[in-house]
Amino acid sequence: MSDERVSSWTEDELGVPGRVLPVVRAPEPVLSTVGADVDPTSPETVQLAADLVGTMRVSPGCVGLAAPQVGVSARVFCVDVTDHPKTRTGHGTFVLCNAEVLESSRNEKAREGCMSVPDFTGDVKRASRLVVRGALPGTGEVVTLTTDAFEARALQHEIDHCAGLLFLDRAAGAHAIYARTTYL
Repeated sequence: MSDERVSSWTEDELGVPGRVLPVVRAPEPVLSTVGADVDPTSPETVQLAADLVGTMRVSPGCVGLAAPQVGVSARVFCVDVTDHPKTRTGHGTFVLCNAEVLESSRNEKAREGCMSVPDFTGDVKRASRLVVRGALPGTGEVVTLTTDAFEARALQHEIDHCAGLLFLDRAAGAHAIYARTTYL
């Protein structure tokens, strides 16, 4: 399936209300654990997807949230960069299960932050062009998403969470990590 299917996805399609879950913070062990693959059609995965979107929606400045960040070691995440000023390509709100990067190019360094590491930001080099494949919760339909710029960065950040990595693990070193001076 192509990008068109992803762009039409809304949380209403899940058919369950999303709950607001607490976000765990480093050094919680779940944040450094590789998440398990999930069955995207299972009721538990569908509820998790709705909960991720619900939690993201009430978190100021949040453009993505992965299952490990709410204490669940699973390869599920949501993204929505629609209102971010650095967005060039955006696919609205979507959730992907068991996502993998198929292609990446044009590495660029930029500052990142994370709800699970609220006191720091860091300079991280990531691909600015990306092709990702994953399954949609509920239907299990496999989609391929092509994106760039800020959405590409957000996708890689969330895929890293599902692999047990934080942006701190990708920073060039201590000199590329900064104390956060403003909070969202």
